[in-house]
Amino acid sequence: MVEHQIKARGIHNKKLLDSFLKVERHFFVPESMISYAYEDGPLGIGKGQTISQPYMVAIMIDLLDLKEDDVVLEIGTGSGYQTALLAEMAKKIYSIERIESLAISAQKLLKNLGYNNIFIQVGDGTMGWQNRQEDKSYKKVIKFNAIIISAAAPEIPEKLVEQLSEGGRMVLPYGKHFSQELLRITKKRGKIKKENFGGCMFVPLIGQYGWKE
Repeated sequence: MVEHQIKARGIHNKKLLDSFLKVERHFFVPESMISYAYEDGPLGIGKGQTISQPYMVAIMIDLLDLKEDDVVLEIGTGSGYQTALLAEMAKKIYSIERIESLAISAQKLLKNLGYNNIFIQVGDGTMGWQNRQEDKSYKKVIKFNAIIISAAAPEIPEKLVEQLSEGGRMVLPYGKHFSQELLRITKKRGKIKKENFGGCMFVPLIGQYGWKE
């Protein structure tokens, strides 16, 4: 998978490739899909959600230009596969999943795999990370060096732009229900710069600043 689907298509970030080699995708798909775990495409994980095509995950993470000390916000935990890849590359990962059963399942799996730098919250990802009273360990997290959105947004969520640090990067699929463009947004001096990296197709981002259910 790594050699033919990712590296052969121009992804040469060694740390990212090493993360793909370390994080085994078959742990993150339903048992009925295990035989397809390393194929070149998205797979259903239940609740109308998917685990993205490996190459698309690689592109999005590569565009984040992650550093070891970065604190990352992920919108859409899903099965936790991308979350684990991010955790291999950055200091802390905060991930929001709106479907509670998926969040619980991912949290259990990631804990069993030994990740202790991942924090998962159930909620509306378009509203950003919520500093809840019971989550005392999260209160110091105000801004994120990178934000990755794993679902298609009809607009750039304002609350997520607010939580992006100066110089921070956000990668997201942006556009219509069944046709989007992959964007990277960089925040500088309070303003955002947009870069377009071509067409893509994701499940819709549900929430106040996304699509309605």
